Amino acid sequence: MTASTAARPAATAPAPRSGGRFARFWSDTAVLTRRNLTHAVRSPAEPLLALLVPLMMVLLFGFVFGNVMAAEGTGGTPEQFREYLMPGMFVMAMLYSVAATAGGVALDVDKAVMGRFRSMPMAPSALLAARSAADLVRALPEIAVLIACGLLIGWEWTEGWDRALAAVGLLLLFRFAMTWVGILLGVLAPNPNVVGLIVYPLAFPLGVLSTMFTPPALMPEVLGRIAEWNPISAVIDAARVLFGNPRIVGDSWVADHPLPMALAWSGAIILLCAPLAVRRFRRLSR
Repeated sequence: MTASTAARPAATAPAPRSGGRFARFWSDTAVLTRRNLTHAVRSPAEPLLALLVPLMMVLLFGFVFGNVMAAEGTGGTPEQFREYLMPGMFVMAMLYSVAATAGGVALDVDKAVMGRFRSMPMAPSALLAARSAADLVRALPEIAVLIACGLLIGWEWTEGWDRALAAVGLLLLFRFAMTWVGILLGVLAPNPNVVGLIVYPLAFPLGVLSTMFTPPALMPEVLGRIAEWNPISAVIDAARVLFGNPRIVGDSWVADHPLPMALAWSGAIILLCAPLAVRRFRRLSR
């Protein structure tokens, strides 16, 4: 009588994922985007700070200094000045988002999360693409909150829904460009603790030295020229045009054509920062 043994199934290698290279990229990007959004919900300090700063500026400059700023700046009423101010607050929120992006990337690099992800069978390019996609998704509720705040204080758009949506699209394009600036700063930062020391001293002067609060004509000549060529000014003035809000027309081609300048500046920032961030990321992964 012979003992019978059950046949053991032969070990098989894990089946490769179906789909081509692009399908793998989009799948990995979706998974990592969900991971980044989950982290943003669980650690909302940086996103909330980027949103609270413009909200505080609206209350401070729109109501506390509204009469003075209206008389010296736009030459109108406080209500008109608040209409002049709100597009600048939208852009400020997109600008200050750089800190949250840079901090998240620097934290992942510092904890070697990026290296562990690269050791997995996933598309390496999905790591940075997911970060930019998550920040772009996160920008939607931020814009919605600011628009609601603007409506509550009397701001409104006057050019119809189509141009208002075009203005929101322009803001998202600028946010996408700022996301790549944040990714580049995140991979360059020596550790997450210095990100704020790098971002805010850069973001604040860029925001103030623009048409956000004061027309360039009221600045000293040199500063006025800098403000006219500031990418922040182009996006702010383009948003004012699309929303139908008041703006001070300048005496140069740059000031008179804010929409093409805003598109050009956003595209140039993406084309400059994205390749640099990818190159630096590859060096960190070696």
